[in-house]
Amino acid sequence: MTSTPLSDEQAIAEVLTRYATGIDRRDWGLLRSCFTGDVHADYGDTGVWEGGDAITDAMEHLHADMGHTLHRLTNMTIAVDGDAATARTYVDARLLTADGTHRIEAAGFYDDQLVPAADGWRIARRVFTMVDTRVSAV
Repeated sequence: MTSTPLSDEQAIAEVLTRYATGIDRRDWGLLRSCFTGDVHADYGDTGVWEGGDAITDAMEHLHADMGHTLHRLTNMTIAVDGDAATARTYVDARLLTADGTHRIEAAGFYDDQLVPAADGWRIARRVFTMVDTRVSAV
């Protein structure tokens, strides 16, 4: 059986999904593989980071006291133009505290600029816009 190479759009969707999977599995190497070395990531009030290692370290720290998390991605709109691409992706995240007593629900969207690398597409710039967030007792 032979595999068919992914289209650019499919490869970019895979990177975006890998990001969510990396956080939810606490696989920080997988998460790091989504970003260029000099990525600029702006998550608004949560923080702004320069570099793939910086955002990976921040996500590890931000999720250290969490139990299960679910980052669900939808409505991926991807546009490729040669060696550059943009994507807007909706995110609906549900995070449980480690003790299971509280739930955080956040909804928003990522606006990404991506570039090709030797091993596939990577996020070079990300802006996260929070639309709604709620904390409730479970």
